[in-house]
Amino acid sequence: MNYLEPVRETIYLSVGNAPQYRRIMRIFFMEYEKMHFQLYKEDVWEAVKEYPEFADYSMEQLKSDLESLVGWKNLTPIQDPKRVYTIAEYKNKQFRYTMSEAAVEVERMSVKLENLFMESGNLSMNYFVRIEDALREMEQVKDRSLKEINEWWNNFQEDFKRLNRNYQDYLREFYSGKSEKVLKSVEFVIHKDRFISYLQEFIKQLQGRSLRIERALRSLSGELVKEVLEKVIESELSIPHPDARIRSLRENSLRERIYGRWESVSDWFLSTEKHPSESRKVLDITDEIIRKIIQNAALIAQLQNWGISRKDDYRKFMELFGQCETMEEAHKISAHVFGIRHVRHLKINQGRTSDAVNSSVFEETPSEYELKPHVRTYRPRIHKSGFGSKALEKAAQRNQYLKGLEEDQRLVMKYVENHRLALSRITDCISSATRETLLRWIAQANLTSSRSGRTEYGQAFRLLREEGTHTLHCEDGDLVIPAYILEFEGEQDGSSQGLD
Repeated sequence: MNYLEPVRETIYLSVGNAPQYRRIMRIFFMEYEKMHFQLYKEDVWEAVKEYPEFADYSMEQLKSDLESLVGWKNLTPIQDPKRVYTIAEYKNKQFRYTMSEAAVEVERMSVKLENLFMESGNLSMNYFVRIEDALREMEQVKDRSLKEINEWWNNFQEDFKRLNRNYQDYLREFYSGKSEKVLKSVEFVIHKDRFISYLQEFIKQLQGRSLRIERALRSLSGELVKEVLEKVIESELSIPHPDARIRSLRENSLRERIYGRWESVSDWFLSTEKHPSESRKVLDITDEIIRKIIQNAALIAQLQNWGISRKDDYRKFMELFGQCETMEEAHKISAHVFGIRHVRHLKINQGRTSDAVNSSVFEETPSEYELKPHVRTYRPRIHKSGFGSKALEKAAQRNQYLKGLEEDQRLVMKYVENHRLALSRITDCISSATRETLLRWIAQANLTSSRSGRTEYGQAFRLLREEGTHTLHCEDGDLVIPAYILEFEGEQDGSSQGLD
């Protein structure tokens, strides 16, 4: 298992002279980005000397550091016979140095780590749109050339990779130690609505887009997916590589990698019995973040108002208000307490003497309002009083209810003929109460295996169904319903009505 061995190319990042090695490798990487792949030691030495902390850096130190980097396989020396002018120079072997592939990736990683705080993920929905379009193109992709198939696959995988990485980077910020401190700060309360709106919009879009992508994935047959993936493998193998060893390794691992990536896409959007989809996990995490934001904001607001009591202040203002000799002075005190700096909307459940919108509060009749202390030990006074008998009111309500039942029974049972109530024979306009009664009986019978039921009037019936449908004309519209028949037991027709 060679991939578990120590990575020698990363040694220069943590050794004792790491600042010197990292400065040299950074110079090589900066030149590599400018397409200057090979550098002489003199060029490196001049570039290093430009930094103030390396003003005393000598050529001998550089040679020693370059040899160490060559030994760790970060640099590859290439002998340059063109610059040899003497036998001594030939023996000293003038080299040009180039970065190894592993060193380029290590240095690129270190640059990314240094600027990690500047990079931030986002919850863009464009990737979902492109992924959905790519899945719907699979039926046409199988008939394209290998080059077009390879381009389609790379774009599809790049969109999925960015989607996965961006949402992880963005949501990760809410679980870092720094984020916990920011979420609990007073300044964050000002911006909480923007975060909540942004996350809620993402949830709304994700729910719709993920369902559409899920349907697109389920609509793809296994034969189509296998055919397209095999052509993707063929397109990758058709790319020529000079190194035969690399080609052999690619042939051995390419199939596993491509099928594994397709499985990752499926797991992201499709839930299984063993585990939910990744999109469902993202929705749960986002809901949790919104809950945390709202909870922290409420706690911050509670802490700001904790222990604040203005009872003494209001008592002093009332004393000053009572000492006012003119209305102008009273207006000034009132403006100080209830003015533009302390806007409050006070409302009591009491009618106004005037409905004019332009009337002043001073034109209203004074009223009293009892204030209850906000302390745990407060108990309101219990006023003992008798209670009147409501037997007559209850009897009146009962009689009204029974009359309503009799009226409903009369309206419904008038359609019964020969123990049968056929909906297809109801041609006149019925009330909403009659329609609700019929639907209630039909629903009750459909819930039983024997398709039978009993009305609230004590009548047993059995539900039958004719072919076709029937339109019930109701007061509030028409209702299309299957042609049901309610067959009653006993002597039930339009003439036998009434409650027991």
